[in-house]
Amino acid sequence: MTSIFNNKNGFSPIFVIFVLLITLLSASLIIHVPGSIALGTGIAISIFIVSFVNINEALYILIFSMLLSPEFGVGGGEGGEGGMEARRAVALRLEDLLLVIIGFSWFARMAIYKELGFFLKTPLNRYIRNYAIACIVTTAWGMMAGRVSFKSGFFFVLKYIEYFIVYFMAVNNLYERKQIKNYTIAMMVTCIIASLIGIAQIPTGARVSAPFEGKAGEPNTFGGYLVLMISMMAGLYLTTESNKYKTAYLLISILFTIPLMFTLSRSSWIAILPMYLVLIIFSKKKKLLIAGLVLMITVVPFALPSAVKQRVLITTQQQIQKGQKKIGGIRIDTSASARMESWQESVKDWAEHPILGYGVTGYKFMDAQYFKVLVDTGLLGFVAFIMLLIALLKQGIHTYHTVNNSLYKGLSLGFIAGTVAIMTHSLGSNTFIIVRIMEPYWFFAAMVIILPTLEAEEKQVVHKIEEKHITELLSEEEESKIKTVDKGETLADLIKTKT
Repeated sequence: MTSIFNNKNGFSPIFVIFVLLITLLSASLIIHVPGSIALGTGIAISIFIVSFVNINEALYILIFSMLLSPEFGVGGGEGGEGGMEARRAVALRLEDLLLVIIGFSWFARMAIYKELGFFLKTPLNRYIRNYAIACIVTTAWGMMAGRVSFKSGFFFVLKYIEYFIVYFMAVNNLYERKQIKNYTIAMMVTCIIASLIGIAQIPTGARVSAPFEGKAGEPNTFGGYLVLMISMMAGLYLTTESNKYKTAYLLISILFTIPLMFTLSRSSWIAILPMYLVLIIFSKKKKLLIAGLVLMITVVPFALPSAVKQRVLITTQQQIQKGQKKIGGIRIDTSASARMESWQESVKDWAEHPILGYGVTGYKFMDAQYFKVLVDTGLLGFVAFIMLLIALLKQGIHTYHTVNNSLYKGLSLGFIAGTVAIMTHSLGSNTFIIVRIMEPYWFFAAMVIILPTLEAEEKQVVHKIEEKHITELLSEEEESKIKTVDKGETLADLIKTKT
């Protein structure tokens, strides 16, 4: 039954406006707090109700907030390197709060409508569980040993688990091709807006960063996100048969590449190469990709902006300074040298707590995902983390080889390439704990995991429709033959006879 409050799609705009007005009025009259807090409370309650009524609409809100929401904090660290880690742990974004609100609404919905199920069983569940448990156990151990403060450890681990909630919310609510298409478009539109904002920053001369990054931007974060999105666009470009879509994906990829260059993020640039190699390995259009690679190698170096060239050259041509390291006789700049020094130091310190590590935020800040996981969570967490990465790649490859739909195939190919790209990006960044990369990544992971199931269900529906159509064409005598399977004659035999 439909009314002004709901329709066949779940609920009407009138319902949303009604809920918003009621919650705003309640917040201002009952709570008796300042207007800004009343407004925030009213919006939060509205989002909770909307999410409860229709989680799909809430997921759209979450998608657009991934790159287009501001950051704020709940407290600072103690200063120094450990303080920096603590500040990052407790830094919150609007999407963090949205995710908490939407997540609680989803949990409430699952608790009331038990037939919907809680966590859909997927091939990744046990790997996610193992890594989450490893993070919790090692951090709790670090708290008991006095190496981890409760606030930073709690909030940081909560953010780890937060990304997995994105995965489960998405995978539990994907049930048709239209959703996959629309969510993909929403992700593209979000990145287009973020890229345009990034391009607008270029004339300032500063490194391009994502929108609403606060006083200190994070160009490396924006670079990692753009590499992921370029990977997805490349996968879709290589699998679609529509020239119109090919043109759109190519133009969008070029748009994403412009701010990527001006992030001046070397980790992001390096990630492009393995991503491209993965596309060559798995795509059927190898000649096109190889020709593109040759073109990039021969032409692109001459077309790069001067700021990009200087960033590349400074890696090996920086003036001699204290702290520079050499690799194979080549002198590396101080930034890369400091990162390598932190790798060596972390491995040395890890030996003091090899099994459980120091606990999440128990060790000083370092921008290197694998070494951070090793020193924070020990062998227990490191093995669980590597197993999770392997499972993500295996499932992406399985989906790519299983599905036939061009959209599905493109998403799975892009996901494989994107996973390899951000794994490479993680050598110089804590990519797998950065909210602006992990939320879209785990949303894509949910889509890729569910694609084989969706396509199998679509085929069953098509088969039933075709079978019904054929049955309607048959005579009563032929229908009788089908029911009795007279003399071994089957439905397939009859269809062949009719055609």
